[in-house]
Amino acid sequence: MRNRLALGAVLTIAALLAAGFLVARLSGGDDSLERLKRADVIRVGYAVEAPHAFLTPKGQVTGQSPELARLVIARLGIGRVNWRLMEFSQLLDALERGHIDVIAAGMYITPERAQRATFSEPIFHASQGLLVARGNPHGLHSYEDLRTDPTLRAAVLAGAVEEKMLRRMGVADQQLVEVPDASTGKVAVETGMADALALSAPTIAWMAGREQLGKTEQAEPFRQPEPAVRRDYGYGAFVFPKNDRKFVDAWNKEQRTVMERPEFKTIMDAFGFLPADYPGDAATSEILHQ
Repeated sequence: MRNRLALGAVLTIAALLAAGFLVARLSGGDDSLERLKRADVIRVGYAVEAPHAFLTPKGQVTGQSPELARLVIARLGIGRVNWRLMEFSQLLDALERGHIDVIAAGMYITPERAQRATFSEPIFHASQGLLVARGNPHGLHSYEDLRTDPTLRAAVLAGAVEEKMLRRMGVADQQLVEVPDASTGKVAVETGMADALALSAPTIAWMAGREQLGKTEQAEPFRQPEPAVRRDYGYGAFVFPKNDRKFVDAWNKEQRTVMERPEFKTIMDAFGFLPADYPGDAATSEILHQ
């Protein structure tokens, strides 16, 4: 009996602690920034999609988002980064479950995602593109070309904005081949499992520019989707838990400083981002706060 009572007390205390933690998280009163500074480590989630985020041949995490994140994290006074690799579609779930503290993966700001998480200020603005087989045998120059030919199939990252755009345009489910990352999408095109890979223009340009076997190329010229299809899409940012407002405010402050310095242009140039891909002074507050 005594053991059962002791066990009951332990379970009650554990439940109260869990409830208290949950209330603190939901109330927006968390001290995540102070906690991360005390631990001197931050867990950053990413998915492989160059040039946004990828691994060097030596296994080092790099890309536009990780390199910019490193500069911001250093200015925040956090000494170490624990990089967590996962599939793109798993990132938001991991963030919500507390497995990571921030996402650095070139994730687009969308109203749907803003319901689940908090975004930093934008760090890039990008258009869409297509990776196709060498010679572009199907003459693909737009996402609309995929819609008008139901025999064609497009590889898309599960949960990515390109998947949402194609579905919104009326591309049939059976035409979409969901892949976990950009590299797998490229293989799908090379092997004929898909006729094209739909991703952001910087990613497509990066992949096509490093094509060594001559099996794929960037579809050019390429007509961008209509504004009604693109809607709010196009601006990418870092992503944080929904109620980490204090942390996000501090991050944005340091991010603005970094982006005003020459280092930001160096990063953008190194990963193939053009001046048109800079976030500029675009008004994204409506997207961020929907």
